[in-house]
Amino acid sequence: MTTLIQVLAVLALVTNAVVYGTDAFAALIARSVNARLDDATMTLSAGWGHYYADARMPPVGITGLVSALAAAVVAGLSGYLVSAGAAAVAVVALVVWLALYARIAKPVNTAQKAAAVSGVIPDNARALQQRWDSIIFPRVGLQAIALVALAVVIAAV
Repeated sequence: MTTLIQVLAVLALVTNAVVYGTDAFAALIARSVNARLDDATMTLSAGWGHYYADARMPPVGITGLVSALAAAVVAGLSGYLVSAGAAAVAVVALVVWLALYARIAKPVNTAQKAAAVSGVIPDNARALQQRWDSIIFPRVGLQAIALVALAVVIAAV
Protein backbone atom coordinates (compact mmCIF):
# COMPACT_ATOMS: atom_id res chain seq x y z
CA MET A 1 0.00 0.00 0.00
CA THR A 2 2.93 2.32 0.58
CA THR A 3 3.76 2.37 -3.12
CA LEU A 4 0.12 3.01 -4.08
CA ILE A 5 -0.09 5.94 -1.67
CA GLN A 6 3.15 7.36 -3.04
CA VAL A 7 2.03 6.95 -6.66
CA LEU A 8 -1.29 8.66 -5.94
CA ALA A 9 0.45 11.48 -4.08
CA VAL A 10 3.04 11.96 -6.83
CA LEU A 11 0.26 12.05 -9.44
CA ALA A 12 -1.59 14.63 -7.35
CA LEU A 13 1.60 16.63 -6.80
CA VAL A 14 2.58 16.68 -10.47
CA THR A 15 -0.87 17.59 -11.78
CA ASN A 16 -1.44 20.26 -9.15
CA ALA A 17 2.03 21.64 -9.88
CA VAL A 18 0.74 22.43 -13.38
CA VAL A 19 -2.12 24.44 -11.89
CA TYR A 20 0.20 26.08 -9.35
CA GLY A 21 2.62 27.06 -12.10
CA THR A 22 -0.15 28.51 -14.23
CA ASP A 23 -1.53 30.52 -11.32
CA ALA A 24 1.96 31.60 -10.22
CA PHE A 25 2.66 32.86 -13.75
CA ALA A 26 -0.59 34.82 -13.68
CA ALA A 27 0.24 36.33 -10.28
CA LEU A 28 3.89 37.13 -10.92
CA ILE A 29 3.88 38.09 -14.60
CA ALA A 30 0.54 38.28 -16.40
CA ARG A 31 -1.00 40.62 -13.81
CA SER A 32 1.73 43.19 -14.39
CA VAL A 33 1.57 42.79 -18.17
CA ASN A 34 -2.22 43.21 -18.19
CA ALA A 35 -1.93 46.40 -16.13
CA ARG A 36 0.17 47.95 -18.94
CA LEU A 37 -2.16 46.93 -21.78
CA ASP A 38 -5.17 48.83 -23.06
CA ASP A 39 -8.53 47.26 -22.24
CA ALA A 40 -9.04 45.71 -25.67
CA THR A 41 -5.61 44.08 -25.85
CA MET A 42 -5.84 42.89 -22.25
CA THR A 43 -9.30 41.39 -22.80
CA LEU A 44 -8.36 39.70 -26.06
CA SER A 45 -5.17 38.26 -24.56
CA ALA A 46 -6.88 37.05 -21.39
CA GLY A 47 -9.93 35.84 -23.32
CA TRP A 48 -7.96 33.69 -25.72
CA GLY A 49 -5.84 32.45 -22.81
CA HIS A 50 -8.98 31.36 -20.98
CA TYR A 51 -10.36 29.88 -24.20
CA TYR A 52 -7.48 27.42 -24.36
CA ALA A 53 -6.94 26.99 -20.62
CA ASP A 54 -10.60 26.25 -19.93
CA ALA A 55 -10.47 23.53 -22.58
CA ARG A 56 -7.17 21.98 -21.44
CA MET A 57 -6.85 22.47 -17.69
CA PRO A 58 -9.94 20.67 -16.29
CA PRO A 59 -8.53 17.15 -16.77
CA VAL A 60 -5.34 18.25 -15.00
CA GLY A 61 -7.20 19.76 -12.05
CA ILE A 62 -9.65 16.88 -11.77
CA THR A 63 -6.80 14.37 -11.79
CA GLY A 64 -5.03 16.35 -9.08
CA LEU A 65 -8.05 16.52 -6.79
CA VAL A 66 -9.17 12.92 -7.32
CA SER A 67 -5.68 11.49 -6.83
CA ALA A 68 -5.18 13.58 -3.65
CA LEU A 69 -8.51 12.31 -2.32
CA ALA A 70 -7.60 8.74 -3.24
CA ALA A 71 -4.24 9.13 -1.47
CA ALA A 72 -6.05 10.36 1.65
CA VAL A 73 -8.45 7.41 1.62
CA VAL A 74 -5.82 4.75 0.92
CA ALA A 75 -3.42 6.22 3.50
CA GLY A 76 -6.17 6.39 6.11
CA LEU A 77 -7.34 2.82 5.46
CA SER A 78 -3.72 1.64 5.59
CA GLY A 79 -3.06 3.28 8.94
CA TYR A 80 -0.69 5.98 7.68
CA LEU A 81 -2.37 8.71 9.68
CA VAL A 82 0.19 11.46 9.04
CA SER A 83 -0.01 10.85 5.29
CA ALA A 84 -3.80 10.65 5.45
CA GLY A 85 -3.96 13.94 7.34
CA ALA A 86 -1.57 15.64 4.95
CA ALA A 87 -3.54 14.41 1.95
CA ALA A 88 -6.73 15.65 3.60
CA VAL A 89 -5.13 19.09 4.01
CA ALA A 90 -4.31 19.03 0.28
CA VAL A 91 -7.88 18.05 -0.58
CA VAL A 92 -9.34 20.86 1.54
CA ALA A 93 -6.97 23.41 -0.04
CA LEU A 94 -7.91 22.18 -3.53
CA VAL A 95 -11.65 22.29 -2.79
CA VAL A 96 -11.34 25.86 -1.48
CA TRP A 97 -9.29 26.74 -4.60
CA LEU A 98 -12.03 25.23 -6.76
CA ALA A 99 -14.74 27.18 -4.94
CA LEU A 100 -12.87 30.46 -5.45
CA TYR A 101 -12.31 29.62 -9.09
CA ALA A 102 -15.94 28.67 -9.71
CA ARG A 103 -17.43 31.69 -7.92
CA ILE A 104 -15.07 34.44 -9.02
CA ALA A 105 -12.67 33.48 -11.81
CA LYS A 106 -14.87 31.30 -14.01
CA PRO A 107 -17.52 33.98 -14.70
CA VAL A 108 -14.73 36.38 -15.68
CA ASN A 109 -13.17 33.70 -17.91
CA THR A 110 -16.54 33.24 -19.62
CA ALA A 111 -16.98 36.97 -20.24
CA GLN A 112 -13.42 37.38 -21.52
CA LYS A 113 -13.71 34.34 -23.81
CA ALA A 114 -16.94 35.72 -25.26
CA ALA A 115 -15.23 39.06 -25.87
CA ALA A 116 -12.26 37.40 -27.57
CA VAL A 117 -14.44 35.26 -29.83
CA SER A 118 -16.80 38.11 -30.76
CA GLY A 119 -14.26 40.93 -30.77
CA VAL A 120 -16.65 43.02 -28.66
CA ILE A 121 -14.87 44.41 -25.62
CA PRO A 122 -17.17 44.92 -22.62
CA ASP A 123 -17.37 48.34 -21.00
CA ASN A 124 -16.31 46.80 -17.69
CA ALA A 125 -13.24 45.02 -19.11
CA ARG A 126 -10.81 46.45 -16.54
CA ALA A 127 -13.18 45.70 -13.65
CA LEU A 128 -13.55 42.11 -14.86
CA GLN A 129 -9.78 41.66 -14.91
CA GLN A 130 -9.44 43.25 -11.47
CA ARG A 131 -12.05 40.84 -10.11
CA TRP A 132 -10.10 37.90 -11.56
CA ASP A 133 -6.83 39.29 -10.18
CA SER A 134 -8.37 39.76 -6.72
CA ILE A 135 -8.12 36.04 -5.96
CA ILE A 136 -4.96 35.04 -7.79
CA PHE A 137 -2.67 35.32 -4.76
CA PRO A 138 -5.02 33.25 -2.55
CA ARG A 139 -5.23 30.69 -5.36
CA VAL A 140 -1.43 30.47 -5.53
CA GLY A 141 -1.28 30.09 -1.75
CA LEU A 142 -3.87 27.32 -1.73
CA GLN A 143 -2.02 25.43 -4.46
CA ALA A 144 1.25 25.85 -2.54
CA ILE A 145 -0.38 24.42 0.58
CA ALA A 146 -1.62 21.46 -1.46
CA LEU A 147 1.83 20.82 -2.96
CA VAL A 148 3.60 20.94 0.40
CA ALA A 149 0.95 18.68 1.95
CA LEU A 150 1.35 16.18 -0.90
CA ALA A 151 5.12 16.19 -0.39
CA VAL A 152 4.48 15.34 3.27
CA VAL A 153 2.25 12.46 2.16
CA ILE A 154 5.16 11.02 0.17
CA ALA A 155 7.70 11.58 2.92
CA ALA A 156 5.55 10.19 5.73
CA VAL A 157 4.68 6.76 4.32
